Amino acid sequence: MLSSVEQVAGGDAGELAAPLDVTAAHEHVAARALRDSPVGTVGLELERHAVDLREPLRRVPWDRLTGALRGVVPPAGSRVTLEPGGQVELSSPPLPGVGAAVEALRRDAAHVDAVLAADGIALLSTGTDLVRGPERVNPGSRYAAMEQHFTAVGHAADGAAMMCSTASLQVNLDAGPARRWPQRLAHLHRLLPALAALGACSPLLAGRADGTRSTRQGVWRRLEPGRCTRPADGTGGPDPAGEWAAFALAAPVMLVRDGEDAPCRPVLEPVTLAEWASGRRLLNGRPPTAADVDLHLSTLWPPVRLRGFLELRVLDAVPAAWWPGLAAVVAAVVDDERAADAAAAVVDERGPGTARAARGLLDAALPAVPAALRGCAEAWADLLDAGRHPADLVLDRARRDGPTGCLTAEELR
Repeated sequence: MLSSVEQVAGGDAGELAAPLDVTAAHEHVAARALRDSPVGTVGLELERHAVDLREPLRRVPWDRLTGALRGVVPPAGSRVTLEPGGQVELSSPPLPGVGAAVEALRRDAAHVDAVLAADGIALLSTGTDLVRGPERVNPGSRYAAMEQHFTAVGHAADGAAMMCSTASLQVNLDAGPARRWPQRLAHLHRLLPALAALGACSPLLAGRADGTRSTRQGVWRRLEPGRCTRPADGTGGPDPAGEWAAFALAAPVMLVRDGEDAPCRPVLEPVTLAEWASGRRLLNGRPPTAADVDLHLSTLWPPVRLRGFLELRVLDAVPAAWWPGLAAVVAAVVDDERAADAAAAVVDERGPGTARAARGLLDAALPAVPAALRGCAEAWADLLDAGRHPADLVLDRARRDGPTGCLTAEELR
């Protein structure tokens, strides 16, 4: 859940501690939503489920996982973080182009894989934990507070699944020139259903199928809509930064804390940021500060999150043979003008969320995919032309080898 593209710099300690009213909170969020820039920088984040090869149906204990990773420094500069269920996330640095980002993430994933393999731990790259039920192993106060919040607001099951049993491939792209922000955001949201269909790779969740290729996306669609989804009329207007700020103000506050190093505490009743900033409701007995608003922003997870750059969140984690091609296709149909136009035409012609539209994205992207990754993208096209999908390969493995085989056999071609 951490970003891989450089964030907008925050203010000093005094600015972060000053109380904000609604207008000031809106301005704070809008000013950091998008950064005027060229396009072309790419950051990638890959979450994977940790599996004990000796006891694959049990979660890897926290002390063992952190001990195995202690002191690990990935050679290409990716950041290693751990999610609530023990998922291992690698976040590449921002790099010039998807080819460089893929190469860096590949190197760092291989390095981390080797370190963990020495301790009998493997990493499974699928959108959900296919077999094991959700279990939080990360003891951090943030995640304990999130768990309590979701329970209090009636989303305990999906909250636990999201935190502990899901994994994604996030593609982070430049916001682009300010004059193009409305068109760029509208284009990306136009492609989201087809991208989600292409990147679906979680046919099982805790051993159960719901008939879709992405049980992960089902979890996100159900989970606290004011936090995880945005209304259709808030994603294509003339002021994307202002619309993002309005979404943030209308979203319920999840966590509060007193000071940067203080533990997080849950908010157990519906209180929006606007209600808090207006003084209608007080949390911690005080109005919010910029630091509070920044913490709140870190708990908003719509399909595209604005963090100075564009954080695309709809893709499931997919196996090692497939994620480089998926990343290349996404970058091409957003950042390359010809590929973007061709992708938009495909979506309009074939229907936004259909398998035909997902296949059409590959044709639109291929001329713009870097030569080093073209074979990866073509492999996707060949698989889809055969009426198959990486999610089908995962489900086939689960049916053939059972739960243990499903967890321990990572590579799927």
